[in-house]
Amino acid sequence: MVVGEIARPVDVLVVGGGPGGYTAAARAAELGREVVLVEAGRLGGVCLNVGCIPSKALITLAEHRHRGHLMAERGLPVPSGEVDLAAAVRAKDGVVDGLVAGVEALLAKVEVVHGVARLLDDRRVSVESDDLVSHFQFGTCILATGSRPVVIPGLEPDGDRVLDSTGALDLTELPATMAVVGGGYIGLELGTAFAKLGTRVSVVEALDRIGAGFDAELVDVVRGRLDALGVEVLTSTRARGPVDGGLEVEGPDGVAVVPAERVLVAVGRVPNTEELQLENAGIVLEAGRIPVDAQQRTSSKRILAIGDLVPGPALAHKAATEGRVAAEVACGLDAAMEAHVPAIAFTDPEMAAVGLDEAAAREAGLAPIVGRARFRASGRARTLGAEEGFVKVVADAAGTVVGVQIVGPDASDLISAGALAVECALHLDDVVGTIHPHPTLGESLHEAATAALRRLRRPA
Repeated sequence: MVVGEIARPVDVLVVGGGPGGYTAAARAAELGREVVLVEAGRLGGVCLNVGCIPSKALITLAEHRHRGHLMAERGLPVPSGEVDLAAAVRAKDGVVDGLVAGVEALLAKVEVVHGVARLLDDRRVSVESDDLVSHFQFGTCILATGSRPVVIPGLEPDGDRVLDSTGALDLTELPATMAVVGGGYIGLELGTAFAKLGTRVSVVEALDRIGAGFDAELVDVVRGRLDALGVEVLTSTRARGPVDGGLEVEGPDGVAVVPAERVLVAVGRVPNTEELQLENAGIVLEAGRIPVDAQQRTSSKRILAIGDLVPGPALAHKAATEGRVAAEVACGLDAAMEAHVPAIAFTDPEMAAVGLDEAAAREAGLAPIVGRARFRASGRARTLGAEEGFVKVVADAAGTVVGVQIVGPDASDLISAGALAVECALHLDDVVGTIHPHPTLGESLHEAATAALRRLRRPA
């Protein structure tokens, strides 16, 4: 192994090339700093290469196949809808390749070094790549190494029978049966997609409900769709391991076997911190994550951390926002992570939420005022054949919007307007006074705010 003993100085060193890391690197370079980005794998990170983008490609394919039956009823006969999963994987890979090329272009002013970075102290790192080890001395280091799927003992991914989300997205043949271990958003998204493609799916969740983290009212709508799709949902049930013919589980009624040609394990993610050698810089983990302040600073003044490494939801848009903040802090600007982070799930129907739900608002002592609008009253939703679900707007006693929750068509897009309302602390009057075009799904946000405003102004 060849070792470069002299540490090369660099203004900003970013470790990790996912959404948080490449956003931080590009922003620091834009602000005139010399930036080196270290990436052990492929630029784009989990989200772009094996997560957010590939999964949405599969979900979109599944939705088009599923909705073909509705279109036939509305005057557009469709073919049999047989799925060529190998072709779908090739198309997905093409989308990913194109987006990775876009990230490379974004980093035109950033030096990208491929290898594994390890902290030597609070101002130096070594980078190991093949038979070469080089050293950098940084002014500021931004850690953005992301996370990986949790592995359950006895259910380790083997690339064949037991899969993690990455393996599931590379399947070239559709399994007849699948058990999804984990009823969070990843498990529900992929489980729903495979069910729509024709697989018989069972979801196994250890908690007493699926969709933890989302308002129970939203999850109830998704649960109804899962039932309609023929997805078996087993809550308060633990997976014991694969057996001949399926997956052995243990639930309220004892031990049983769930049919499963393939087992998809999707029970969460764990931060990639092991190889960073954080202890060399005096950084101590709390609950498995790196504690940071509002400026993403760790206990070491030269080192910042973002994304899945730090507390909060493991979401690409959160990581990207934290990356921008960290880069600006590294360049001497007064930036802080103060924004509300929307949560979304590409289930059927989609779920999205930002700010406080009704229960959280009550716990905060806000005496919430809630307005709802159901998509079945939306002309646009009915023309789309997607009238399930609703929009819920939560305001405080003074009428300031503190939360928005949506379950229904295009909830992942609609929540952006809700996020703006919460972030800007808009009054219900502001939302109601904004003209929402007709006929659109966005009108439902207007109607929910109108319902809340009526309650606010109702005579005592």
